[in-house]
Amino acid sequence: MGKPSSLRYAPVNFPLPPEGVFIAGPARIVPDPAAPERSFASTPALTGRSGGSSRPIGLEMTEIVQVSLRGSRRDFFLNSRHLSLLLGDTVIVQAEHGEAVGRVLLKDLAMIELKRPANVTREIIRKATEEDLDQEDHLALREAEAFEYCKERIAIRELKMDLSEVEASFTGHRITFYFSAEHRVDFRELVKDLAGRFQTRIELRQIGVRDQAKRLDGCGPCGRAFCCSSWLRDFHPVTLRMAREQQLTLNPAKISGACGRLMCCLAYELTLYRENASRLPPVGAVLQTGKGPCTVTRTELHREIVWVRDSEGQEHRITPDMLPPGPWQKPGRPGPEQAEEPNGEEAEIEGNGDPRPAPAGADARNGRNGRNGRNDRARR
Repeated sequence: MGKPSSLRYAPVNFPLPPEGVFIAGPARIVPDPAAPERSFASTPALTGRSGGSSRPIGLEMTEIVQVSLRGSRRDFFLNSRHLSLLLGDTVIVQAEHGEAVGRVLLKDLAMIELKRPANVTREIIRKATEEDLDQEDHLALREAEAFEYCKERIAIRELKMDLSEVEASFTGHRITFYFSAEHRVDFRELVKDLAGRFQTRIELRQIGVRDQAKRLDGCGPCGRAFCCSSWLRDFHPVTLRMAREQQLTLNPAKISGACGRLMCCLAYELTLYRENASRLPPVGAVLQTGKGPCTVTRTELHREIVWVRDSEGQEHRITPDMLPPGPWQKPGRPGPEQAEEPNGEEAEIEGNGDPRPAPAGADARNGRNGRNGRNDRARR
């Protein structure tokens, strides 16, 4: 067999640097001497992100899978046993109390990385068998029976609690009842009734109305699934002031969610509205325009529009590019030329232009005498 040919050719669709040339025969790269030195780790085709980190694809996120559990719960699990999984496959995973049945919801690396899962420690045990599916159907029937019986006992004992959901463990050794209530509920007798009926460990958990909506799931006024049940991890405080800052109507039916609390989405665009408000003059500010001084009557933060009224009572629409340069002063607030002392006393201007604090006892006009005024009377 003769020597390998020295013919050089450029490969087609070969994910290597373009300056490298492939030699027919023994596989090796011959770099172009005229080309600058380049490391393969910085090649976009070999890295997890183009032009960014040089972390190879599949080193960290490949073995993480999102699984849909009972109700609307979703969680991330490790596929450390390298099971061949497809979307929709039924699997057995590690749960809080033993094992649980779930279905593979997401396994795409890029999408999982966008969701940024926290510290994932639980793993997928195995694919579900026919016996596991039969057990799941049996548990569903038992949960329905437990839900109806518990509601019946709540009505008989006249307990002020709203039953949300019933969940039976996969092994059947525990049944958990989730309920919501405005106040603490003494359900000790109810637990005895449930334990005597189902002959297993009974657990009652009181949850808030937001957690109740998260577990039950539903469709919001935007037409999409609830944020709390689809992607929102934690609940953050939402106040009525957020709605005011965004100039929303304060009708409870408009700004309240299915849980009866203020909608979580009121906090999503709050930063943008605050930035727009900082670029616009406040209501009541006086602007010097070509038609004389005009007073700001209202602002539209969403469209960044200012409405002003001139001396004749006519309103005019002003866009940000038509506004006079700031800063703008609210009526009733001191301007920059009116200095104030830290204790709130007004400053006087002497002949040399230096500010001097007001004399002691000046606050006696408000019905009070300052400490210096009391000391002067004591000396007299």
